[in-house]
Amino acid sequence: MAPSSTEIAANAVGARARIQQFIYQTPLIPAQKVGKSDGATVLFKAENFQLTGSFKIRGAMSKMSTSAANKSLITASSGNHGVGAALAAKTFGRSLTVVLPETVVPAKLEKIKSYGVEVILHGQETGLAERHAQELAASGAYEYISPYNDIDIISGQATIGIEILEQCGHVDNIFISVGGGGLISGVASVIKDAKPATKIYGVSAVNSRALAESIAAGKVVETKHLPTIAEAVAGGIDYDTITLPLAMSVVDHLIDCREEEIISAMKEMAFDEHMIVEGSAALALAGFRRVAPSLAGQTSIILLCGANVGVPGMKEIIFPT
Repeated sequence: MAPSSTEIAANAVGARARIQQFIYQTPLIPAQKVGKSDGATVLFKAENFQLTGSFKIRGAMSKMSTSAANKSLITASSGNHGVGAALAAKTFGRSLTVVLPETVVPAKLEKIKSYGVEVILHGQETGLAERHAQELAASGAYEYISPYNDIDIISGQATIGIEILEQCGHVDNIFISVGGGGLISGVASVIKDAKPATKIYGVSAVNSRALAESIAAGKVVETKHLPTIAEAVAGGIDYDTITLPLAMSVVDHLIDCREEEIISAMKEMAFDEHMIVEGSAALALAGFRRVAPSLAGQTSIILLCGANVGVPGMKEIIFPT
């Protein structure tokens, strides 16, 4: 049975106590330009400055701090969860195998390998990597850790919500990129528990919107996945994922963004806000851009979920040949 949003909010308090010595409390940074022309106040929750360059370290540390130490672990990732899980495994002295899609961003692959974990490349998208990891775990040789379908993972990501509440007295809207749903269901559970009036916007890439389509259908549905610059939110979701009922209970609005909108947001972050972020983080800004004219006079937070983008890839985006 899926936990309620109230349970996640309560569990986040314990998760924070377990992981706070291993992570950064990231800043809430006022935008320099974003929102100004629309009369909106915008703040960036800068998980792009997190220890591993992504929020994923929160959930990984939360899980590793509660996982039994008598079994080898296996997980799957598009990259950022793999980085966080690899560092968490090293921190707690655990044996870990990370299954990644063959399309993993090279910069993320190198980060994962640097922590000394075993790496398996399988499939062209994260959903296939997840299924392979689950099959290997079914043999009994490993304990499988889902990158999103796990209460301890979600509770770790939810600690971002606790920090936001401490850093900002009033929040009208929060924009969060949507992948498997661990981030949005965790953060939104904490925010809604404390401030029910705050609106939660989930932003998906048009090319890979498994959770968004499942929310619309009220059940997990098969989704076609195309390549996206926001590769960290690409891939399918488990049929029994607890993130679906959680997200359905706490997300107010869903927005889909095209690839050109995400790329434009990456450029805007670099040139106007002087921050390099990956596509999945820029996705949240692209979602804000869609509705910004209607948010005049309101305070909106854009959650920048990560910055693990390679130099060649970023150069190609900002200065295309």
